[in-house]
Amino acid sequence: MPDHLHLLVHGQSETAQCKGFIALAKQYSAYYYSKECRQRLWQRYGYERTLRKDEDTLTVAQYILENPVRAGIVATVPDYPFVGSLICEWKDLLASVQDRSG
Repeated sequence: MPDHLHLLVHGQSETAQCKGFIALAKQYSAYYYSKECRQRLWQRYGYERTLRKDEDTLTVAQYILENPVRAGIVATVPDYPFVGSLICEWKDLLASVQDRSG
């Protein structure tokens, strides 16, 4: 999305600090972005939230994947150039969420 970012982060252990990860990711990206572009990357007051235990991860993933389509930026999810995952192939993830809604 041109004006915001969606990340779905899952800790790999019980001691994982997702909020700490997000803080460091924002700090790191802001530093290099401002160094290159000479402007701020993040708004002063951003919005992060933690999924509740009753929230379904695939439902959130589906929302994130389909966001550029809902915004009218692209016609289909694969058309959006900034879709990706470090955990699974985005095509498999998209197939999983489509199987659930189809």
